[in-house]
Amino acid sequence: MVGPYFEGGTALDLFAGSGGLGIEALSRGMDKAVFVDLESKSIEVIRMNLKATKLEDQAAVYRNDAGRALKALAKRGTTFDLVFLDPPYRMKNGHELMLTMHELELLEPEATIVLEYESKHDYPEQFGPFEQTRKALYGETAVSIYYYAPEAVEDGESITPEEEAPHD
Repeated sequence: MVGPYFEGGTALDLFAGSGGLGIEALSRGMDKAVFVDLESKSIEVIRMNLKATKLEDQAAVYRNDAGRALKALAKRGTTFDLVFLDPPYRMKNGHELMLTMHELELLEPEATIVLEYESKHDYPEQFGPFEQTRKALYGETAVSIYYYAPEAVEDGESITPEEEAPHD
């Protein structure tokens, strides 16, 4: 749904699990990726997968709660062009995390946010500086892609990119 290739930039894989999404982004051209997960076993798996793919020099791996990690990344002045949000399905706060990233100035203008969630739950097509450009359903899983345009919201313009992907 995203790609197929990137021309550099930094990715965030929040609730990273095995790190598969961030590793795929690195293999498709992202310069760097930050992986965050709270589970120590996940952190071990991410490190093993980065080593196996020889991408560990392009990665930073943190064991932390998502909210704390976002605050720490903001203090470091880190910004992201691509964000993967794959919280546990019991959590229904993907849009709140996105708004927190906006408030903490963690996102580059025109960043892409990929949100995976339980298909029974629904997120708004547009909120704050985010607009859903694509949504796909895969059984019990839904994936929405959001476009980030903070300036357009301030100017009162449409925030949909001209090269918008078709809706599913």
